[in-house]
Amino acid sequence: MIVNINRWYQSDCVVGRLTCDGFECFTLELPDLDNQKNISCIPEGSYSAKKRFSPSKQEWVVEYIDVPNRTYIQIHKGNFTSQLLGCQAVGDGIKWVNSDSILDVTNSKPTFDKLMSLLPDGEFTINITS
Repeated sequence: MIVNINRWYQSDCVVGRLTCDGFECFTLELPDLDNQKNISCIPEGSYSAKKRFSPSKQEWVVEYIDVPNRTYIQIHKGNFTSQLLGCQAVGDGIKWVNSDSILDVTNSKPTFDKLMSLLPDGEFTINITS
């Protein structure tokens, strides 16, 4: 299975459209700050990923296996950039939800749950482009 994420860059965040096996949703990331740990989006490229139980979140996430110079990079639930440390959140829409003037994704939990139900239990590929 292949997951594709096509992104567009804002000054304060990165938003994208994720497609996978007929499913579509939006992604939210921190801005592009040259792949710096905890404060930057994921670099464009092709990555291996897998479902993994996160002890720190106490729930299942999608974890990227091979992001250069980074570890524990995930797709997980979240609506705001303030909930991200270099990871990606998914949602069914993009709009301003809170008062920080940075775009947000909406309905992250049901969107994430739907995505997880589609993904295989083994490794798969995520392609990130702009």
